[in-house]
Amino acid sequence: MTDDADDEALMQRVARGDETALRRLMDAHMGRAIRLGERIAGSALDADEIAQEAFVRVWRHAARFDGHRARFTTWLYRIVVNLALDRKRRRPHLPIEHAEHVPDGALSADDMLLARERQRLAEAALASLPERQRAAIALVYLEGLSGREGAAILEVSEKSFESLLSRGRAACRQFTAAALAAGGGSNG
Repeated sequence: MTDDADDEALMQRVARGDETALRRLMDAHMGRAIRLGERIAGSALDADEIAQEAFVRVWRHAARFDGHRARFTTWLYRIVVNLALDRKRRRPHLPIEHAEHVPDGALSADDMLLARERQRLAEAALASLPERQRAAIALVYLEGLSGREGAAILEVSEKSFESLLSRGRAACRQFTAAALAAGGGSNG
């Protein structure tokens, strides 16, 4: 991982055409860009393409980056969010069953089934949200960004961002409760 000063210095080099600097930024931030893209677009395959395209845009538009207006990660995440939302709007949603999962060998079979069900339910709840609520939840809870950073990425006020988070959390709780009730979940 790089820090903000390193990122800004690397971006200055990228703006001058330094491919090594771009590779260093990609090494530091590609994983998070892919995870964010997947959480918003809902597809691991799309997420990889989204992250790659985001870094193509970083390369092409490096001269536009202003470290005084935003951190590099904020700028990058804004690009990723916009690409993921565009991709999500263009393609129909595939059921989560089409995603590949690699089981954790340390878990028992029962624990794995329970973990998969919880993950499936969480992903379904997240997928049920409107796009901007889903993006807000992903930025804060999955990427660990602050409300201020999330608001900057989605280009809304902090109050509006907090409202998106609040409505998203409430909708996820409601979705989960309804799914558990419909599935006949018991409390043992």
